[in-house]
Amino acid sequence: MNDTIKLLNKIKTQTATWEDYSNLLNLKEQELHKFLIYAQEITKKNFNNLLKIYNPTGKFPAISITGSECALNCEHCDRKYLDGMKHILKSNDLEKYLLDLYNNGGTGALISGGCEPDGSIPLLEFIDTIKNIKNDTNLIINAHTGLLNEETAKKLAEAKVDIISFDINMDEEVIRNIYHLDRDREDYKIAINILQKYDLNIVPHICIGLYYGKLHKELESIKVLKEINPKLIVVIVLIPPKTSKNFFESPKPSDIAKVIATIRFLLPNSEISLGCMRPRKEIKEDIEKYALKAGITRIEIPSRNSLKWFKKVNPDIKFRFISACCAIPEKYEKLAKSSESDIKRYLNL
Repeated sequence: MNDTIKLLNKIKTQTATWEDYSNLLNLKEQELHKFLIYAQEITKKNFNNLLKIYNPTGKFPAISITGSECALNCEHCDRKYLDGMKHILKSNDLEKYLLDLYNNGGTGALISGGCEPDGSIPLLEFIDTIKNIKNDTNLIINAHTGLLNEETAKKLAEAKVDIISFDINMDEEVIRNIYHLDRDREDYKIAINILQKYDLNIVPHICIGLYYGKLHKELESIKVLKEINPKLIVVIVLIPPKTSKNFFESPKPSDIAKVIATIRFLLPNSEISLGCMRPRKEIKEDIEKYALKAGITRIEIPSRNSLKWFKKVNPDIKFRFISACCAIPEKYEKLAKSSESDIKRYLNL
């Protein structure tokens, strides 16, 4: 029995160690096939062979409360993601915008923004507005907090925010050299503990390839996921920046599959979503296909070709279309069900 078969058997019998999972992340692409088949078996069994497809359109906008400003200037971002968001800098403007969104058929919003030097997002002055919106509408509110403090967490809980999108990174080289953040792994664990203290719905995000496009300490972040045992995990993927003085390569689709399959094996009952931040263009469909094989249950804005391919390899797959961010809780899916006009490009697959 060769080492690859032994490794797969240990995973199947739930006797694999963290060293074994490290070995999984170091497998060659041609050695992955049987692991991906097993990941699919788990996913089909535990999630009724259902794939949820998220297409936010204008019904679930992303809002930056800092405009394009951020104190960190992370190597992988350089504020370009903030430029793609709706900029709303005052709490009364946010309230008006969200009420208009609700009255025009919106389903929710991501409240995000650039970071302060300590890695937090300055949400405090906007939380009373969020609380008013939660009291007056059924909009789904997703807050991106960064390394928040206890006061912010307490107020977010009082405001009944639906989702906390929290980026987990246990790679200190990334924290310091990519994020330019003078914090460490323990600061992330402290923030998670604060969120848990106030019973906030943490939807952890893991970005694959932040270490210059290569796998590095993703397994350390997965260990934290295992401790949290969340209902949903969002996987995003480095898009190589054009402005950094450092060279970033595109993460390999097979490496992305290794990380997703590892999460699937360790957290068989957690949903896994392939989020909107990932490379597009020529590598887009390869990433999507590998992610589907590795066990995702959700995907945001996939290509039509990837869905047609998945239908061909898995003829019994069921698709559910949702006009919202891919991090929304399952209980809100009916509120965000897509109309035919939202998903014209996906009709007649």
